[in-house]
Amino acid sequence: MKSEREFINDFLQYLMIEKNCSSYTIEHYEKDILDFTSFLKQQAIEGFAAVSYVLVRHYLVVLHEKKYARNTVARKISALRSFFRFLNREKVMEENPFAMASLPKKAKRLPQFLYTEELEKLFNVSDLETPIGQRNQAILELLYGTGIRVSECCKIQIRDVDLKMEIALIKGKGKKERYVPVGSFAKESIERYLADGRKVLLEKTENKTDSLFLNYKGEPLSARSVRDILNKLIEESSLTIHISPHVLRHTFATHMLNEGADLRAVQELLGHAQLSSTQVYTHVTKDHLKKIYNNTHPRA
Repeated sequence: MKSEREFINDFLQYLMIEKNCSSYTIEHYEKDILDFTSFLKQQAIEGFAAVSYVLVRHYLVVLHEKKYARNTVARKISALRSFFRFLNREKVMEENPFAMASLPKKAKRLPQFLYTEELEKLFNVSDLETPIGQRNQAILELLYGTGIRVSECCKIQIRDVDLKMEIALIKGKGKKERYVPVGSFAKESIERYLADGRKVLLEKTENKTDSLFLNYKGEPLSARSVRDILNKLIEESSLTIHISPHVLRHTFATHMLNEGADLRAVQELLGHAQLSSTQVYTHVTKDHLKKIYNNTHPRA
């Protein structure tokens, strides 16, 4: 019989190869499963096959007592449900003890986005005379200019970007591909980075790569590194907000829809399979509401 660690490794390989999950998703699934494994040891439970629905209910109580947010609990249970479904498939156990566990209703929150003034501060932080500054500016402009995910940004190869045609091929979730337009600001930033900064970074290693964005060692940039870069730029711009890795994607969608873009078009640009995923961005800012009111109401 395989060890618990071996079963977890098999599942992570399954997520990566068969499900084509992002490294970010796999990282969180692994943490959630390991947390549950620690719980099993505390309960003196030997092996995943000994997990019962009663034990799952007890685990839900423990998560509640630790005051985890509803969204976090929902993610943990979803990860464990998928893991035990995998164990069912591998004939490790006959039943999925998480199959009947109800997920807490997720708190509905509007996506966080940046206002134009905040974006300007962010775009003026990078030192464009340095390779790292040129790279960071190109990442910012591309993320905001296209609305692509951080994980998609890291997958981009040089050949995927056609600056003459001003388009980029994006490899999204589930091996789905889509083309997105590259705006003038993003194009200018990428051209500067390719002509100068990237060449300097590539000299740091003997391992040649076609990845568009490189770290300071000349290796392909990871999604975690991009998140660290965004957090550092936020800090340097003196903005007092905490942003998620998706904030520029949220900002892209919000600004597009606020300016009258078609919902279906934004759905295609974002790579959403369902229109309902895009509809969350149809909130409007107070400034936009005021603008509409002033422009349309007779007594404004």
